[in-house]
Amino acid sequence: TLAFFVLGSVIGTAHMPFWLAQPSLPPISLVRELGLVPALTLNLALFGAIVLLTLVVERRRGAPERLPRRRWDLLRGPWPILAGAVALALLNYATLALAGRPWGITWGFALWGAKLFDAIGIAVREWPYWAARAGALDAPLWRDVTSVMNVGIILGAFLAAGLAGAFRPVWRLPPRAVLSAAIGGLLLGYGARLAFGCNIGAFFSGIASGSLHGWAWMVFAFAGNWLGTYLRPLFGMSRG
Repeated sequence: TLAFFVLGSVIGTAHMPFWLAQPSLPPISLVRELGLVPALTLNLALFGAIVLLTLVVERRRGAPERLPRRRWDLLRGPWPILAGAVALALLNYATLALAGRPWGITWGFALWGAKLFDAIGIAVREWPYWAARAGALDAPLWRDVTSVMNVGIILGAFLAAGLAGAFRPVWRLPPRAVLSAAIGGLLLGYGARLAFGCNIGAFFSGIASGSLHGWAWMVFAFAGNWLGTYLRPLFGMSRG
């Protein structure tokens, strides 16, 4: 999935001039339009409404059986949801303080793919997107903050899986599973580049910074998740 995510990201940069030329709304900052406290209050109210709606839907459908409680282990997990949320908030704040911008991920993958394309002779430097970012193509990856953070995330995921005893690589995958990973990766990478981020850069950091586009991203992400769940049986997977 990651390999095709990288590929989809690079393809997205090739098509970026076309999409940017389409009619669009101006950037809307709730903080700038309403002020910090009203914007924060509105965001919290919207989140509260989502929680209430979720509870109503779960009660009507019948909530699934609760998983047995497990002792919280800092290294092996699982972490409580609240602890995970606090950790994500602290990481986003640390990124903003150290890098000077909200947390983002997908730019690094687009850069990796563009560097690979450039190395094998594909003229990505002539694409408008990369012509304006030639410095990033010339600089080593360890000079790019997002790339370094992405490597850390990948290594951290391996470490967490190993500590939890859940690191079990599967080398033999059915063809439909490989096809679903390829299609999903391409769509994720392409869409993330057009949206200027994924669930971290566009949604999490977008809403945290007061940008209205984070909420727009969430609406269409829910629609995409519903469609993806509906299509899972085509690839030999359950809808659950």
